[in-house]
Amino acid sequence: MNNGWQKRHLLGIQGLSATEIEQILTTAASMKEVSQRPIKKVPTLRGKTVVNLFFEPSTRTRTSFEIAAKRLSADTINLTANTSSLTKGETLVDTARTLEAMAPDVIVVRHSVSGVPHLLARWVRCSVVNAGDGMNEHPTQALLDLMTVKERKGKIQGLKIAIVGDVAHSRVARSNIWGFTKMGASVRVAGPRTMLPLEIERLGVEAFDRVESAIEGVDIIMMLRLQLERQDGAYFPSTREYARFFGLDLQKLRQARPDVMIMHPGPIHRGIEIATEVADGPYSVILEQVANGVAIRMALLYLLLGQGNEDTNP
Repeated sequence: MNNGWQKRHLLGIQGLSATEIEQILTTAASMKEVSQRPIKKVPTLRGKTVVNLFFEPSTRTRTSFEIAAKRLSADTINLTANTSSLTKGETLVDTARTLEAMAPDVIVVRHSVSGVPHLLARWVRCSVVNAGDGMNEHPTQALLDLMTVKERKGKIQGLKIAIVGDVAHSRVARSNIWGFTKMGASVRVAGPRTMLPLEIERLGVEAFDRVESAIEGVDIIMMLRLQLERQDGAYFPSTREYARFFGLDLQKLRQARPDVMIMHPGPIHRGIEIATEVADGPYSVILEQVANGVAIRMALLYLLLGQGNEDTNP
């Protein structure tokens, strides 16, 4: 069986076509049914090996990649920076070549430096999946966000989405901008001017420095996590000031449509980026995003590895 997928790696949303994104979303919809079964396991990737190579802390992404691989019956190996030979001075390329010698089928990598997944893809024969690289991209997050919107709204094309917060340091923002614009949505970004990249309008978005203006009439509001670990200076006076002007609360939410969707990639800084009553309110789909993350990652592993298997149907 050939699933028609042509790419060997998933390094970013920027390199995907709208047709390829649609194929991933369609495949993920069928994979989601597996997670709803009493026995959440199929033999689709039996005999395949997935290595999760995470150099940054992660709960949602790492766990969902591991669950996705196990539900498809792949063997999974989890490595972190502090348990690898990198702590002994080994280079990243040598680590990759060492793993390559053990014949894995996929390496899922997260790293604080932009471009690391692309570097590994040049040195290994197996597939590489970008689980977040520096301030560059987080493609699987954007894909699960697209899936969540399509499930709730029935479409993506023609919708309006506002992405609010620390856009300059957010790989989630970049991947979502490319993903939503490719799929026909219009994108607005909002945040302190110190957190909006210069000339961001070149990405095909509208930029605002007031949340109230940005969310007026939109279908989706995506709040971003403050990337404090990537900030090398003072980009706002205090978290209290940030919450006052750029945090999403019920008062600001009145500017949006009555059926607006509230999204957040997590982890959430409650009371700063988003008020608890909004995060846990009726418009929030934050936990749906988490659930869809497993389905999206199952779909990607299937598309990358499922070709030619005797039993590839989920």
